[in-house]
Amino acid sequence: MIKNLLAHHDENSFYDKKRQLNLHSREGKAKFLKHICGLSNSNPSNNSYIVVGVEDQDNEIVGDDFFDDSRIQNLVNAFLENPPTIQYENVPFPNLPKDKVVGLVTIKPNGKISYFKKGIHTILANTVFIRIGSNTIPAEGDFNRSHQNTETVIGIENNSRNSIGHTLDGVIDFMNFRHKDLNSKYRVFKELFVICWAGIPKRVREKTLLSRVDIELINEQIKLFYSALDEVTIEFDEDSFTITEYIPLGLNDRTSYYALEQQTIRFYENGYYKIDRTFLFEPPEYNRKMLYHIYNSTLALLEKLSKKIPLTVRENRDLEHLPSTMMICYLNGFDEAKQKLIDAKLLLKPHPSIYLSFKEALRVLRKMKYDAS
Repeated sequence: MIKNLLAHHDENSFYDKKRQLNLHSREGKAKFLKHICGLSNSNPSNNSYIVVGVEDQDNEIVGDDFFDDSRIQNLVNAFLENPPTIQYENVPFPNLPKDKVVGLVTIKPNGKISYFKKGIHTILANTVFIRIGSNTIPAEGDFNRSHQNTETVIGIENNSRNSIGHTLDGVIDFMNFRHKDLNSKYRVFKELFVICWAGIPKRVREKTLLSRVDIELINEQIKLFYSALDEVTIEFDEDSFTITEYIPLGLNDRTSYYALEQQTIRFYENGYYKIDRTFLFEPPEYNRKMLYHIYNSTLALLEKLSKKIPLTVRENRDLEHLPSTMMICYLNGFDEAKQKLIDAKLLLKPHPSIYLSFKEALRVLRKMKYDAS
């Protein structure tokens, strides 16, 4: 689907592309929601699409971070009246690093006019957007809802159907090439669906956890789970495949594991599958006086980084745990800690392993924001 969109269609009234998805700021959320609103209103009887991880000028596939689709739907539901149903799929591409995918956002028609039920950034409540060519603009007064894209989109979708050949190629590529250094397995469900997974097994308190985990639903060509840091357990029976995600979290250590989320894919005889998610996380609690001291020390560490002051050996060790430390502080009532961590992005980016921990911490906090309620 992505290849067909990129090869044959520039941005238009049913298709948009983005270099990356930025949902950390209100401005980034507002821009994304604006395009969702405009595409939905301009395509009342066919799907519309956003491809994430592609350069705008030359269609170069650069990829973006793995993202969870349910967070997207919750964001859309929170701000749009008559929200369309959103599906976000993480699609691996051969030449991308293992931690990068191309995001395919499918906006399904609902036959209703979507509009902002509350304001965000510079967008006011009750604003309606439409898509004119490659531009998303506010609608003024009554506007015609065109059905002209229906035949074109159906044609693209029909040409993008998977095949047995693609599925077999996908299994072989996953197990023999992309993850030949890991413990890789596959499982077939209902004689229709193939799941491949890879990771490094280890025993932790009578559980077998997998790290460096990659899980794909091969015949749908989507990545179900990827994390370079977090560990998971995997269970399955004839009808379902369950992933329980754990995060290593602690002050100055990562030896305690907390269940974060459980994701179950249920397969049916009619070729349909459904993904259910259950949020499990209960954050650890610490003494507030001790955390107050640690929080202030961490802020002082960020200050030294911003001023390019050399760090001591001890401070370099503390820097390695900074993202999880700030997350723990936030979860224990230090409300500014989350924004302080987000603001430190550029300071942490030159340190690859710490920056990876930074992205994982924000991923967990996003899940908490949209799921804990």
